[in-house]
Amino acid sequence: MKKKNKSSLFREIPAVDHLLESPRIKETLFGTPRPLVLRAIHEVLDGLRQRIKNIAEADDLPDLAFDAVVDQIVERVSMLSEPRLRHVINATGVIVHTNLGRSPLSKRVIARLGELAGGYSNLEYDLDDGKRGSRYVHVEDILKELTGAEAAMVVNNNAAAVLVALNTIAKDREVIIARSELVEIGGSFRIPEVMRRSGARMFEVGTTNKTTIKDYESAIEARTGLLLKVHKSNFQIVGFTEEVDLAELVTLGRKHGLPVMEDLGSGCLIDFSTYGLRGEPTVQDSIAKGADIVTFSGDKMLGGPQCGIILGTREIVSAIRQNQLSRALRVDKLTILSLQETLHLYRDEKQAIRHIPTLRMICQSYGSVRRKARRLLGMVGRIGKDSVSVGLCDGFSRIGGGAMPLEEIRSCLVSISSRVSPASKIERFFRSYNPPIIMRVEKNLALLDVRTIQEKELRTVAKAIREWYQKEKSEAV
Repeated sequence: MKKKNKSSLFREIPAVDHLLESPRIKETLFGTPRPLVLRAIHEVLDGLRQRIKNIAEADDLPDLAFDAVVDQIVERVSMLSEPRLRHVINATGVIVHTNLGRSPLSKRVIARLGELAGGYSNLEYDLDDGKRGSRYVHVEDILKELTGAEAAMVVNNNAAAVLVALNTIAKDREVIIARSELVEIGGSFRIPEVMRRSGARMFEVGTTNKTTIKDYESAIEARTGLLLKVHKSNFQIVGFTEEVDLAELVTLGRKHGLPVMEDLGSGCLIDFSTYGLRGEPTVQDSIAKGADIVTFSGDKMLGGPQCGIILGTREIVSAIRQNQLSRALRVDKLTILSLQETLHLYRDEKQAIRHIPTLRMICQSYGSVRRKARRLLGMVGRIGKDSVSVGLCDGFSRIGGGAMPLEEIRSCLVSISSRVSPASKIERFFRSYNPPIIMRVEKNLALLDVRTIQEKELRTVAKAIREWYQKEKSEAV
């Protein structure tokens, strides 16, 4: 076949007016706003022009037939009509998956959200006095009850909590921090940068692997405003190491009249070491050791909504509330409600683990996960063994969310492989499914970790596996 030049290919692209006269496009216009259809047409045509521009081989020729272009436009309209933020099924085995919305909320929270979102609430109204109140009261009492803190407030995430606390306590003053604790969290947000934005001046002490209490004490001067400890929640330093315990730092702070702050990152209200996992510091421990301010996330290990929680002394928390930044960083009624309902579950640890999805997935036994995987295979039913393989294998889940970086939780996975398609193609099929199923690929195996697949999602995943198998069979013929 004679190879066409790019100019002739460009001329073959159907005109917009011609496409709008297509019966299928006209049919689409009946139920879809005209601007959306025009957007789809222009995006498809622009894509075809770009492919022609970058063409290298005759085999790379795009299909410019009129009906084929119309098919692409109709498909594009369907895609553009879908909301951008969608439900996805997490089959990666990463429990607190930052890219997938971190912690799913409990059924109790979801039920209360529906009740509150559709009407008014006493968000900033004191029902006893009949006057304006504070939005923080709805979570402050339960936070104080669970942690032993004197006061509490909430902002929109933990980076904001650290920012406003530093700005309130140590603006234009030095903050002493161990060099080994200059943490970077996801999205390139770094403690030194947050500190600089707060107006505080950072003073590093110690070395990468060793910091002693003498390092802190020798750095204290008249311009020192705060001693800061940051939990290394998303990495570990091992080997010849030494760090200063929070209690020791608090003793030093009291000696010199300096407040001590700890940023826990992924704050825990449960001691996971009792469930066979490597112990993370709990919020209660930090308060008990005397920290003046403790900050942590609400949507990681806590299993609630995205927010930053600030606990501490009445004096310091009151000063943070009066900081003008607090207004810009405050949370809305749905976040307050989600956090309130999540925290109430923590009054009974067994109830919290049973009802908060993040805790349930972290603490779920291997045996329970394996039984869940077998149920999934039972829903899939019989699949021929000619060119594909669908079975069970052992693997490991991870906590995620910048917590317990070295912790691996034994899990059971459904492995999928094919002699027709590479694992990357299988992964694309499931990612393109409705709803999208996000899996992981290892050693040319497409893997579904059932630990992070919710019970209500098992039938959907089983249906997707059957549809993928039928597609593989048709392509193998």
